[in-house]
Amino acid sequence: VQLQASGGGLVQAGGRTRISCRAFGRVLRSHNMAWFRQAPGKEREFGAVISWSAGSTLYADSVKGRFTISRDTATNTVFLQMADLRPEDTGVYYCAARQSGGLRIEIEDYENWGQGTLVTVSS
Repeated sequence: VQLQASGGGLVQAGGRTRISCRAFGRVLRSHNMAWFRQAPGKEREFGAVISWSAGSTLYADSVKGRFTISRDTATNTVFLQMADLRPEDTGVYYCAARQSGGLRIEIEDYENWGQGTLVTVSS
């Protein structure tokens, strides 16, 4: 599976934006799709994950209640709707795919990665 992220850009604090990630190739019902982010000078961290078949979700505490992950199985696209954005949400957002089950939050659990898309939140 190849992943291509899009969206992002410059957003004011308190604003909202949506980023997308389209999967090319065969997306299985067992897949899980996730968003990670990497702030400048920091390590990549988990944001949210969704199971492809059931749509179950899991969020990091830092984004819970503000971000919503969803997927469109018809277009093989996963979305991250971000609201109430804060300057600390600034970073490169990466989508990732895991071929087997389980809502995992560790980087090493994901086999496929997109190229990342930059979201900058201005104060």
